Amino acid sequence: MKGIGTDEDMILMILTARCNDQRQQIKATYKKAYGKDLEKALKSELGGLFEDLIVALMLPTVQYDAAKLHKALKGAGTDDEVLIEIMASRNNEEIKNICKVYKKEYSNKLEKDICGDTSGHYQKLLVILCQGSREEEVEEDKVEKDAKDLFKAGEGKVGTDEEKFVNILGNRSFEHLRLVMAAYKKISGNELLDIIEGETTGNLENLMLAIVKCAMNLPAYFAEELRATMRRAGTDDDTLMRIMVSRSEVDMQDIKAYFTKKFGQSLYTCIKEDTDGDYCKALCYLCGGQD
Repeated sequence: MKGIGTDEDMILMILTARCNDQRQQIKATYKKAYGKDLEKALKSELGGLFEDLIVALMLPTVQYDAAKLHKALKGAGTDDEVLIEIMASRNNEEIKNICKVYKKEYSNKLEKDICGDTSGHYQKLLVILCQGSREEEVEEDKVEKDAKDLFKAGEGKVGTDEEKFVNILGNRSFEHLRLVMAAYKKISGNELLDIIEGETTGNLENLMLAIVKCAMNLPAYFAEELRATMRRAGTDDDTLMRIMVSRSEVDMQDIKAYFTKKFGQSLYTCIKEDTDGDYCKALCYLCGGQD
């Protein structure tokens, strides 16, 4: 970055090839050596989607999630896709850490901001998830009961007892929910996913479906979300970037494997076809290159 011009290739090769902890060390050492904030320096040197991606990589993971949630909630309107993706997919520890950082950075509780922007059973389910208190263990005696309760709350009655769906999906562990889905199929003959689609609508439906999909197979959920970003008229770069940044050190290899198996094309190839320039190069580095 010194002098006229910028070596974008060097920037992306260094920062995308390092883990987040290493990037935080680089940021601290840079400030100590040159008396400048690396994030601000990068913003002044770069532009467009490439700048957005590189700056996103410089944030600690939990701070990045908190920032995305705050952006989704602030101002007029709510970005429910962001709310649903993050709240449905993060584990207890991640949710608790996000809440701590959110309060520190934005001087307000995440739960309070969620309540200010949402309503009804959708709000209730988000608030339950915001506690970061999913049951950790599978309780065998609850599996059959939960499956029967969900059947009675949906297919087995006129109308839908959404409260029952909210409490079970919001509080049970993913492993427990997988067993509940299998038990439900035996009782009903139908998939729980299909029942949720038939019994609920709107953001509540989308949040419940996301929880069930995450419980079934978390990498598969993100692979399908990534595919959706590149199937529209124009690429949904916000979602593409968010998933690539947040999952690059978590389960990217599993996401890539499922992506290729499900869609018959590698994630790397899709990124190459749908993006360009240094932004494309950086995304390709994050996904670990070709399969």
